[in-house]
Amino acid sequence: MRNNMDYIYMSGDQKILIELAQKSTRQSVIEQYVQCRKTQNMTQAELARRTGIPRSNITRFESGSYNPSLEMLVRIAAALGMTLQLRLTEKE
Repeated sequence: MRNNMDYIYMSGDQKILIELAQKSTRQSVIEQYVQCRKTQNMTQAELARRTGIPRSNITRFESGSYNPSLEMLVRIAAALGMTLQLRLTEKE
């Protein structure tokens, strides 16, 4: 167990464990990519061929065991005929 937890401090005493926020965001991104790939009836092998990324990396990314680079996300989006958009939003 980690003794030193990494937190993002908000106003006052409110804080968010970075690791949990990252996990949630990563899972959301993965779900979007997988849905787009499946909607296009594209296999992981075809996606790998179109991106030049090894299929094993695509599989690990989709399973959540691989933290992709921004470059990888952009390449996958392009192979799906899409663009990647990142934005910061206010918390609800």
